[in-house]
Amino acid sequence: MAVKAAVLHGKEDLRIQEIVPPALQPGEVRIHIEAALTCGTDLKVFKRGYHAKMIVPPAVFGHELAGVICEVAPCSVRPVAESNRATGSTLQTWAVGDRVVVANSAPCDGCFFCKNNQENLCEDLLFLNGAYAESIVVPARLVQKNLLRLKPETDFPDAALTEPLACVVQGVEDLKLRAGQNVLVIGVGPIGLMFVALAKNLGCEVTVAGRRAARLEAAKKLGAAQVIDIGDGADLVSKVRATTGKKFDAVVEAVGRPETWEAAVQLVRMGGAVNFFGGCPSGATITLDTTLIHYSNLTLLASFHHTPRTIRRALEFIEGGVIRAVDFVDGECPLHKLPELFKSMAAGNHAVKTLIRVQE
Repeated sequence: MAVKAAVLHGKEDLRIQEIVPPALQPGEVRIHIEAALTCGTDLKVFKRGYHAKMIVPPAVFGHELAGVICEVAPCSVRPVAESNRATGSTLQTWAVGDRVVVANSAPCDGCFFCKNNQENLCEDLLFLNGAYAESIVVPARLVQKNLLRLKPETDFPDAALTEPLACVVQGVEDLKLRAGQNVLVIGVGPIGLMFVALAKNLGCEVTVAGRRAARLEAAKKLGAAQVIDIGDGADLVSKVRATTGKKFDAVVEAVGRPETWEAAVQLVRMGGAVNFFGGCPSGATITLDTTLIHYSNLTLLASFHHTPRTIRRALEFIEGGVIRAVDFVDGECPLHKLPELFKSMAAGNHAVKTLIRVQE
């Protein structure tokens, strides 16, 4: 039976089509999608027309989703929770009706990086696309490694935030944030706002620098002690220093612009750490003051993607009420209007996240 799905055909060419979903292979499950969310990465892919690692058109599109299993192939099993693996517990099967969330990738477990607990850098990451659709087939590797059961009370839009939140969890852990630290988050997109929520939850004092009153207000609601409207972004360092009069233990760059990367290094204290979380355009370069970096003993790092462990930690934050869709999702759109939505996003629509109603 055909289902409706968004198919990316190339640069800014997104179409809603009826496709015939494939039959399940051993170990796979099919999910009836209940919630799908827009993402900044999807917008970049839409504008570029492809992503070398994630998606090559024509291909189904979208990667943040949650839903209900509607079909199970033979041998569809999942590992027990990591905390129980040492007990020797047996594998558990999936069943039709299970409420689930699935990540957008799964590592191979066999390459150098997987063996060194860096699954986010796996040489053979298997990616999953197709969230903007009525249903999706989850490959066996993702079923085994990154398909998670939801609590009965967990709302699907909340659960759909698991994948982006897992990337932020990775960033927070890479920075080794701890209670009492002064943290600056540059950028108030969904990623920046998630950093605010997790840093506040850890007991950090959070300052946010960004644009647009609504997003700065959202940062306040999530726990930011101070917000700075940077206007057009010019003289970012001066504006932050003039407002706060201090440097920070840790700085998160969640914008993805070379000039903001450079500014972040100037805003961290001696001995502090900067996470260049925002990905800059391909080929971008920056200039850094080597004397500042060396004699200030700075730690400069960049976080990428997520691991099976951070996927699980992200869902724990969501089901613990730390992260909620109501704080990030500020719009809804039916599936048939998705191409128009992406065109408006590319033209400057400033919604944080939009819930796509795939079941029309």
